[in-house]
Order: sequence, then structure tokens, then C-alpha cells
Amino acid sequence: MANGVPEGRRPHRGVPAARQTLAILQAMARQAGPVSAAALARELGLPRSTTYHLLAELTAAGFAVHLPEERTYGLGVSAFEIGTAYTRQAPLARLAKPVLHRLVEVVGHTAHLAVLHGREVLYVVEERAPNRPLLVTDVGVRLPAHLTASGRAMLAGLLPAEVRALFPDAGAFAERHGTGPRTLSALRALLAEVGRRGYASEDGEVTPGFSSVAAAVRDHTGRPVAGLAVTFPSGQLDLAARPALAAQVTRATRELTRRVGGHP
Repeated sequence: MANGVPEGRRPHRGVPAARQTLAILQAMARQAGPVSAAALARELGLPRSTTYHLLAELTAAGFAVHLPEERTYGLGVSAFEIGTAYTRQAPLARLAKPVLHRLVEVVGHTAHLAVLHGREVLYVVEERAPNRPLLVTDVGVRLPAHLTASGRAMLAGLLPAEVRALFPDAGAFAERHGTGPRTLSALRALLAEVGRRGYASEDGEVTPGFSSVAAAVRDHTGRPVAGLAVTFPSGQLDLAARPALAAQVTRATRELTRRVGGHP
């Protein structure tokens, strides 16, 4: 309680120094290599003196390292430790499990969460519906991203240049059952349709007789960090019924996006 206002109800004003420090770390993480303090100051609109002071603190704590010969700063060992701790703690999977559980209770079909790993998706969570068969989308399995609904949902959120870098030629399009896009132009047309509909789908391209619908979970910049999908026997839902299922999936991805601090 402060000034008669409960702690949880006071407006959040933030801590400028903390925001600036985090902004510097995020800017450094976006770079392909070490960057000068002057470049960071320009990008973030910070005074040079403030930038140097914050970099000195980050360097002292091991989150940045100064390269005097190059007059640049790179990320330090502490930043690496934070990144590996994120992987070890698996917060995305932990946050996703209750969301997938509730989704499965509503739709009655198996749901799973995947992340993009190069041209593949890696499945990190699966919530199997009762009395449903085992699927290929078990935790730890990798599949070609362009063939899966979750992969297509994430690819549709990337820049065209990023998609082109992932699929530079015909050899990049792995086949599974002789279906799916085999050229960059075919993939782009498919991803454009995903963007128009707001969700992705696949029909027997991963496992014959099964179909999936998916939508992307997004981070604080709006970029896709995961794909949430529901898989069902193709004969149980006709094409007219699938948008309603996709709406449930999209609702779940919005909830998970909120839980991870992202923006739709």
C-alpha cells in the first residue's frame, strides 16, 4: 500500500535505466557481430554518455565484452548463460501445456506445439486426446516445416527474404508422401493463403488419413516463436467444419502469445 493505492493497482511507470539496459542487450543480440557504442546509441536514441555507462555495467557483470582493438562490444558469457538457462528451464513448453490441455478438452483432438529449427519443425509439447491414436508428432520429432501446418503457420510470419534463404532451391524441399510444395513460388503462394486465412493447414501431407490446422504463437516483436496445431482424422471433419476448429486453435495461440509476453 502506497499513498492509499494498493500495490497491484498503481500504474506501471517502469525504470528507465532498466529499460535502457535491456534495450542495449536486445540491440546487441540482433547484430551479426560486435557493435560500437556509437552505433548502439544511434539505433536506440540514447545519449552516448548513457550508452557507455550502461555498457560498462554490462561488461562488469559479464553480459557484454569490450573489444578495444575494434572499439566494439559483443555479448558476454553471462548472456550465453542466460540463453542456455532458458533452454534448460523450457518456459515455452511449461507455459504451453495448460493451454494445450484446455484446447484438447474443447476440441477432442490431439494438440501439439512445435518450434522452427531451420527448414524443420521440432515438436516440444504434445497433448494427446483420450482414445486417439499415437501420432508422428511426438516430443523431440523433427519434420519438414513446409509440409506441416505448424511449420507453415510460422513460415508465413517470416520475411520473404528469410523464407528464400531457408528454401534457396528445389533440393531444400524434402518430400514425405509425394505431396506438398516443391518450389519456392508454390510455397510462397501457400504462405500467402495462410496469411489471408489467419491459420495454416495440411491434409495428409505428414501422415495419410490425418489433417491438421495451426496458428503461430508470437513474441514481443510479433515474430512467430512456435506453431500450435490440432491433428484429427481427415474423415471426421469436412472442409466446411475446419474453420471452426481453426478458430479454437487461433484463440489458444492468442492466449499462449499473451502468456509468453508476445503481441498478436
